[in-house]
Amino acid sequence: MTEETPGFEEKPDVPSGATPDDAEPKAAPQEGAAPAGDATAQIAGLTAQLDQARTALDERTADLQRLQAEFQNYRRRVERDRITVKEIAVANLLTELLPVLDDIGRARDHGEFVGGFKSVGESLETVAAKMGLQQFGKEGEPFDPTIHEALMHSYAPDVTETTCVAILQPGYRIGERTIRPARVAVAEPQPGAQTVKAEEDSKAEDDKDNGPEEG
Repeated sequence: MTEETPGFEEKPDVPSGATPDDAEPKAAPQEGAAPAGDATAQIAGLTAQLDQARTALDERTADLQRLQAEFQNYRRRVERDRITVKEIAVANLLTELLPVLDDIGRARDHGEFVGGFKSVGESLETVAAKMGLQQFGKEGEPFDPTIHEALMHSYAPDVTETTCVAILQPGYRIGERTIRPARVAVAEPQPGAQTVKAEEDSKAEDDKDNGPEEG
C-alpha cells in the first residue's frame, strides 16, 4: 500500500518548455455569451429595422394627412354645391313670383291694396323677404347698367349725370345675386349744359379772384 507524503499535493504533469500558467485549467466559456462582434451586428440590425419602421410610419402618416385634407376639401365642396343648389332653387321660385309682387305693388300705388287682398299680399311679401328677396331701385339715383335696365330715355337740364328719373318696375336681388334689374326711365344732362355750366363756374371764379381792391 502506497503512503502519501503529507504536505504535498499532486500536480498535473507539465510538458517540457511550458510555463506554469499553462498548467492551470482554463474556465470554460459561459453558455449564452455572444462575442462582442456579434452584439454590435445585432445592434446595427435592430437600428436598421427601427429606421425602416420610422420611415414606414412617416409615409403612412403623410398618407393619412393627405386623405384627411382630401376629405375636408370634399366636404367643403359638397357644402358649397348644396348651398348653390338651394340658392338657385329659391331664386327660380321667387322669379316666378315677381309678376305677382308687381301686381301687388301696382295695387298699392293705385289705392286698391285693401281688404283680404291686402292681407294676402302682405303675407306673400313677408314670406318673400324671409327667403332673402330684396327690392331695389329709387328715383334720383345714378344709372348703373349692372342693376338698371333703361326703358325710356330723355334729357334734363337739372341733372349732371345719367339719372333714374322714374322706376317703371323695381329690381329684385337675393344677397348679391340680381334676379331682375330695375326697369327705369333715365335722363341725361342737356347737350351743351355741362359746357355752359363749366364756363359760368370759371367766370364766377375769375370774378372772385379779380374782386375790388381795398383802398
